Amino acid sequence: MYSKRIQTLCSLLFPVQTFADVGCDHGYCTEYMLKNALCAHATVTDVSADCLKKAELLLADFMTSGVCSSLCTDGLQGVSENTDLVLIAGMGGIEIVNILRQGFIPKHFVLQPMRDSDKVRKYLLESAAYIQRDFTFFDGKYYDVITGCSQSERGLNEKRQQYTPCELQFGRENIRERREDFLGFLQEEINKKQNILARPLNDTTHREMQEKLRYLQGVFSGEIE
Repeated sequence: MYSKRIQTLCSLLFPVQTFADVGCDHGYCTEYMLKNALCAHATVTDVSADCLKKAELLLADFMTSGVCSSLCTDGLQGVSENTDLVLIAGMGGIEIVNILRQGFIPKHFVLQPMRDSDKVRKYLLESAAYIQRDFTFFDGKYYDVITGCSQSERGLNEKRQQYTPCELQFGRENIRERREDFLGFLQEEINKKQNILARPLNDTTHREMQEKLRYLQGVFSGEIE
């Protein structure tokens, strides 16, 4: 049984000819794609040979039948730019940005940064990619996931997106739809700031923390968008 995090990622995957799971770790999402015949061929990659072995073991039957291949590589190196759908999950946002910068913006992507999601959004928008989904979900901790497509795939009718600073920081879908998990994340962040303010602080730190708290409260209430 997959964790809620893996189930959420799998729910965002869709039928394609070719799929790549970059930084695949155990390879569960690729297993989901292949078991459900959602792709004709899948590639699993990881910079760690030991991590890649875990995926190779899980996907051994698919590799034997030729519908799955593995690649020990850094980021997108060796992955075809013609791959229809690329998943990059479970690593830092700065690392994801570096992978995209050194490689390419996939035709379609599902990205799940563990932190620095704003930096991923910023890079995607600067690269004229189109962000389709961008939301927070909870599975023991809060995660962000961002889906979308490259400039060449977004369609002539889709204008280049402009995000507000708040949308860039937290995600447009979160700000506009204000789902329970996102509000839970905000409340957790508010509680952290309030706990810090309860400690002895110098004037500068106290003032800065108060400003951050007011900002989070404004986002939580919907006053800041």
